[in-house]
Amino acid sequence: MQHPPALLARDPRVEIVYRPIDQLKPDPRNPRRHERKQIRKIADSIETFGFNVPILVDAELRVIAGHGRLLACRLLGRNEVPTISLEHLSEAQARAFMIADNRLTEIASWDDRLLGEQLRELSELNLEFSLEVTGFDMAEIDLFIEGASGTPKPDEDDLVPPVATGPAVTQPGDTWILGPHRIHCGSALDEAAYRPLMQEDRAAMVFTDPPYNVPIDGNVGGLGAIRHREFSMASGEMDEVQFTEFLTRALGHLARYSQDGSLHFICMDWRHIGELLAAGKSAYTELKNLCVWTKDNAGMGSLYRSQHELVFVFKHGRDSHISSSGAMAATAAMCGATPGSIPSAGRVPRETSLRCTRR
Repeated sequence: MQHPPALLARDPRVEIVYRPIDQLKPDPRNPRRHERKQIRKIADSIETFGFNVPILVDAELRVIAGHGRLLACRLLGRNEVPTISLEHLSEAQARAFMIADNRLTEIASWDDRLLGEQLRELSELNLEFSLEVTGFDMAEIDLFIEGASGTPKPDEDDLVPPVATGPAVTQPGDTWILGPHRIHCGSALDEAAYRPLMQEDRAAMVFTDPPYNVPIDGNVGGLGAIRHREFSMASGEMDEVQFTEFLTRALGHLARYSQDGSLHFICMDWRHIGELLAAGKSAYTELKNLCVWTKDNAGMGSLYRSQHELVFVFKHGRDSHISSSGAMAATAAMCGATPGSIPSAGRVPRETSLRCTRR
């Protein structure tokens, strides 16, 4: 197809030229600001997908568009970048285009449902990269996925039957074999209890709901209609130092019998966040995140009736952890939540998982 000469002069053919970064001149009057967090996100995107959007420059190699990408490449230690010269633009046109290139993307909008569906489909794949390279934080991704999913009807097979009353059948030291699963009756503070439970296996994930060092009487129950026994330990009798040592010992055993890179989901109430963080810092490599489990009904309380449970996500070791979708799916399954109450519940990993419960 032949283009008129006037059109070619106004809209010339694009030619990509790789140039050393040091030759490019950022415009000090660029009104668009790039925060450090955004530059890091751009760098992650370039590392994952490659440098797919060249930097636009004028005839003097001044940057017209792509300041953020240039900063990201410097952060990555790259020496050259692809560029496109817009030397056909006048100085006034180049300045106006710099503004338009940023502003025109801002006035677009998202279809939240379609975006959530796309993110959900991606989260269910075995990706080799984090979904956060899309530019959205994981919390935002979860909300989009949850908004696109709706709340499915609970599966009748997931309903928990009522617990029969009578004398206890299981005694400390007993191990129940349930197909590929094992349930051991013992203390999470006693390393000897882990050996018959785990044998040669190591957990790929842990979900545990330790005692909160809060008395059961007055804090747990359906407004007096349901009466629970006090826990044998950490039921309000420990001070801050004792409870921190209690948690550190238990979490240390959990880490010891887990795979390198495993995620550990630890429930805790707001009163003892400090003790859990101190114990987690001693037992684990890092704190990955804090999840908030939204419950159907509020608990007891005079000032605020909590309708949530805090779930701290720690990582053991330095190997790569399981994907976010797999982690949340496993969390939903192990705490008995519906997919709607913990966002983006997908496939549950098949690896060994360990759950400790209160007694």
